[in-house]
Amino acid sequence: MSEAVLQVALAGRGYAIHIGSGLLGRPDLFAPHLGSGRVAIVTNETIAPLYAVRLETTLRTAGASCLTIALADGEAFKTLESLNRIFDALLSANADRRTLIVALGGGVVGDIAGFAAATFQRGVPYLQVPTSLLAQVDSSVGGKTAVNHPLGKNMIGAFYQPRAVIADTDTLRTLPERELGAGLAEVVKHAALRDAGFLDWIEEHAVALRARDPDALTRAIRRSCEIKAQIVAADERESGERALLNFGHTFGHAIESALGHGAWLHGEAVAAGMVLAARFSVRQGRLEPRSAERLVALLEALGLPVAPPRMPAARWLEFMGRDKKNQDGRITLILLEALGRATIVMDTPRSELEAFLAAA
Repeated sequence: MSEAVLQVALAGRGYAIHIGSGLLGRPDLFAPHLGSGRVAIVTNETIAPLYAVRLETTLRTAGASCLTIALADGEAFKTLESLNRIFDALLSANADRRTLIVALGGGVVGDIAGFAAATFQRGVPYLQVPTSLLAQVDSSVGGKTAVNHPLGKNMIGAFYQPRAVIADTDTLRTLPERELGAGLAEVVKHAALRDAGFLDWIEEHAVALRARDPDALTRAIRRSCEIKAQIVAADERESGERALLNFGHTFGHAIESALGHGAWLHGEAVAAGMVLAARFSVRQGRLEPRSAERLVALLEALGLPVAPPRMPAARWLEFMGRDKKNQDGRITLILLEALGRATIVMDTPRSELEAFLAAA
């Protein structure tokens, strides 16, 4: 399938999302963003041996000089300490405000490299070059950047848009099976909150997606990016509609924080979180039970966990109470009115949520 190019429409900060095979070897995609010609590639110790040399070669062909910074791999290293390693390397190399940062990796690399770009010398340009399915369908688009804090996920960060997203689908061939599933969870999320027809398509192509059929994956990535780009364009800084993209995340972030970052992959936690959100939607009389169970069956078909870890309700509420969407001490939830239609709910009585979690 040929390259797909989408646009994130933001006034003065719009950018292209390139999706396709062989994009890491395309100097023409990188050349317009080189500025001074100095590039810092931020990646991790798993991705660097696979793709760093290929990207360095492409950037040098485009006229750049390259510095590669390889961080430890995993959500547990999405920290201020890792962020400081990037700053140390940039300062040691005399990087300046025209130095381009390139985030080469999955969601963790994209988030931390983006936050480094947002804050180094008060902001330098950066590109997202996502290598995981989760990053290609979700975290590379929209400008959310952050690191974790022991008391909460993504609590220290900034909104900072990339100059472009370059998603080479060939990188998905080396993706571990669990990471593939984690990305498929975010694909399901986009369908469940906005596009029932897309959900039908995912059900029909679940086997092909798990088998990494290139055409199926490219279509899933494109439609997910279309949905996210539309929502981000309407609400860049999550003052309203963009909160819908957190379907499954209030419960999911609580799982990640309570168990320790990295115990569950982000997409795995989101999958279980979507199950809880769908079943709580049923409990609230918003969603038909068969729709919730259809969502559960699809997640199971994609090899994702649907049973949340056992935790006391008080433990759930402790971490859910720190969610960034909350206002005035009220827990904000993204619930379903139907498959393909989500809503933001800010007035759930704490007692009802506590009773639901006690039985979960």
